Amino acid sequence: MPELPDLTIYVEALRRFAVGRRLERIRLASPFVLRTADPPLSESHGKTLGEVRRIGKRIIFILEGDFFLVVHLMIAGRLRWKEAGAKIPGRVGLAAFDFPHGTLLLTEAGTKRRASLHLARGESALKEFDHGGLEPLRADFRAFQEVLTRENHTLKRALTDPRLFSGIGNAYSDEILHRARLSPVMLTGKLDEGEMKRLFQAMRDTLAEWITRLRAETGEGFPENVTAFREGMAVHGRYGKPCPVCRSPVQRIVHAENESNYCATCQTGGRLLADRALSRLLKSDWPKTIEEWEEQRRGRGRLHPRRL
Repeated sequence: MPELPDLTIYVEALRRFAVGRRLERIRLASPFVLRTADPPLSESHGKTLGEVRRIGKRIIFILEGDFFLVVHLMIAGRLRWKEAGAKIPGRVGLAAFDFPHGTLLLTEAGTKRRASLHLARGESALKEFDHGGLEPLRADFRAFQEVLTRENHTLKRALTDPRLFSGIGNAYSDEILHRARLSPVMLTGKLDEGEMKRLFQAMRDTLAEWITRLRAETGEGFPENVTAFREGMAVHGRYGKPCPVCRSPVQRIVHAENESNYCATCQTGGRLLADRALSRLLKSDWPKTIEEWEEQRRGRGRLHPRRL
C-alpha cells in the first residue's frame, strides 16, 4: 500500500502535472471504484483542479465549486500519467481522469477491487475520510508521546493505526522500528523516555529520508515505480536476507494479510518472535533464538525456515 513517502511524491507530481488545468471528464472502467452517487460524478466534469493534498492515505483533488475527489489506492492501486485520451488498460484499469494535456489513469493489480473514488461537496464532507491521526513530520515530541501512550498497544499496531498516526503502514513501520532498535511487539506502555525519543526521531528520519530518495528518483517526471518493497530498505520485504547493520538474517511474523519484518539481533536481543496461533501449533519446534533459527535453516531442525 502506498504510504506517506509515496503519497507525498504522488501529490507533488500531480501539482506539477495537473493543478490549474481543467478536468474534462472522468471515465470509469469499473463501476465498483465509485463509492458515491450524490453528488453525481458528472458534477466534477469541466472543473479546474485548484490543489491536491493528502489526508491519511487518501489523495484529495480539490476542484473549483467546492468539490473534492477522494482517491484511496488501498494496497494495489496506482496512478499513472499518460498522453491525453489514453485508453484504460484492460484487467487492471479502473478509471481515467482526462485533462486537455494528459490523462491520469487509476489502476489496481490483482483480482480484489479495493481502491475507491468518492466525490464530495464541501470541506465538511471530508471529515469522514480523516481518521484524526497525527501528522508524523509536523508533530513535536510531546504530541507524539501523548498519542503513542493514549492506548497500550504493540508498537507495530500503534504506528499503523490511522487514528494515531497519519500515513504510516506496514512497510515504513518496519523501517522505523528497525532504525529505533525496538521490537514490533513491545507495548507502548513499556517504553521509557529514552526509547520514546529514539522512536520519535527514527520516525521522522525514516520518512524524511525516503521522501528525499523518492523525489530524487522521480525528478520532474511522474512516479512510475511505487511499491512497498524497495531496494535500500533495511528489513521490510527482506526476510532471510542480511540486516544491513549486523548481517543477521531478517525475520518475520505473518499476521492476517500483513507481515512484520525485523532483525532479532538489533531489535529483540536475539529473541525470535512468533504469532500466537503458529506458536501454539509448533510448540517446542519454534526456535527461540537466532542461533536456533540458523541451525534449523541448515537442516538440523524439524521446522522448515519458510514457515517462520
